[in-house]
Amino acid sequence: MARIASTGPHVVVVGAGFAGLQVARKLKRAQVHVTVVDHYNHHLFQPLLYQVATATISPGDIGSPIRRVLRGNLNTTVLLAEAKAVDTSRKVVECDVGDLSYDTLVLATGATHSYFGHPEWAEFAPGLKTIDDATEIRRRLLVAFEAAEREPDPEQQREWLTFVIIGGGPTGTELAGAVAFLAHVDLVREYRRIDTRQARILLVEALPRVLTAYPEKLSEHARRDLEKLGVEVRTGSMVTGVDAEGVVMGQERIRARTVLWGAGVAASPLARTLGAELDRAGRVKVTPQLTVPGHDDIYVVGDLASVVQNGRPVPGVAPAAMQMGRHTARNIRRQLEGRAPEPFHYVDKGSFAVIGRNHAVGTTLQERLKLSGFIAWFGWLFIHILYLVGFRNRLAVLLDWGFSYFTHKRSVRLITGGSAAELPELKHREPSKAQPPLPPFVEKAPEVRVH
Repeated sequence: MARIASTGPHVVVVGAGFAGLQVARKLKRAQVHVTVVDHYNHHLFQPLLYQVATATISPGDIGSPIRRVLRGNLNTTVLLAEAKAVDTSRKVVECDVGDLSYDTLVLATGATHSYFGHPEWAEFAPGLKTIDDATEIRRRLLVAFEAAEREPDPEQQREWLTFVIIGGGPTGTELAGAVAFLAHVDLVREYRRIDTRQARILLVEALPRVLTAYPEKLSEHARRDLEKLGVEVRTGSMVTGVDAEGVVMGQERIRARTVLWGAGVAASPLARTLGAELDRAGRVKVTPQLTVPGHDDIYVVGDLASVVQNGRPVPGVAPAAMQMGRHTARNIRRQLEGRAPEPFHYVDKGSFAVIGRNHAVGTTLQERLKLSGFIAWFGWLFIHILYLVGFRNRLAVLLDWGFSYFTHKRSVRLITGGSAAELPELKHREPSKAQPPLPPFVEKAPEVRVH
């Protein structure tokens, strides 16, 4: 059993996401030894993963090595390992490299994909939670256009140029808008045998409207923006089957070679090892102090915690996770001083969902102020850059976004992790002789002349 030598109590933080990283940072000068455990070596800014998936920014722009972020914390050790279970009776975290004992434990392992009882769909419809997920989605998107370029059969070509995104929440709407912009604007002049503007992007949502967490007016605004971008929005439609050739919705089959998942999330399975009461998504029903009932030495924060405030669940967003992390660090300090931990109170500073270039919706001041269009898009841009870890990351993302915004070009359209072997056989076919005019919502990219 491993125990880090220290003159103070041992605080183990499992997960270096928004919540876990805040706990470690705020305990920098506390009289404790902190061990941060994560099975990745980097902190990931998940809200921008879809930008990596659609070839706007590089993975390195939204990831920072955990050791670098915490290099100034002299009381902190970073352990690259995967936590498998928690044994509350022995006060140890069982990891793949051995047991790690704790005096205080903070679980911040977040959430993963939920396929609503159909794990077999994961092979055909990847979700978006990690950098690996994002680069795999990017590969599938770009390979689809390459395959369509080589495919002589019009019917098969239409299948390659059909993209189905399942789930009308923030992830699904952001992906749909970005894929539409990629196909209808960015790639227009780069292929000779296909017209990428003919790509069909279909967003499917089982509930009556998209972005149900937002006010109905903003939800309808988002739907209109998506449709202006060329996205076909299907609400009230439940997917009942997913395979390599498309999706099934009731009696209807939509043939598509690229299906993306943004419909549901489930809490990390580590929560089940606590023996605590869980909600339907597998999150731990914590006390107002964010501790596990009956275990004042175990805190659960971020997407792993089920917190209800004023009759409403605290949303699983980055600002909420960061507030939980900071509050937990304060409570740990209070316990060290012999004082009781205080209840957590979430301050809603607003949330945004981007639909496309210059298009977003958002709320601030606890939903009293509702924003849409360019103002919401600019607010979303500012907040996301502000929360990025490290000056270099902020500068790199700002430059990449600026390049994409003014030139309509993607800077990181790399196909990785695959080969041409999966593409259809190349057969001679004449390039299309004419392409239809640009749709009205598309601005022409400036032509570059060499003098």
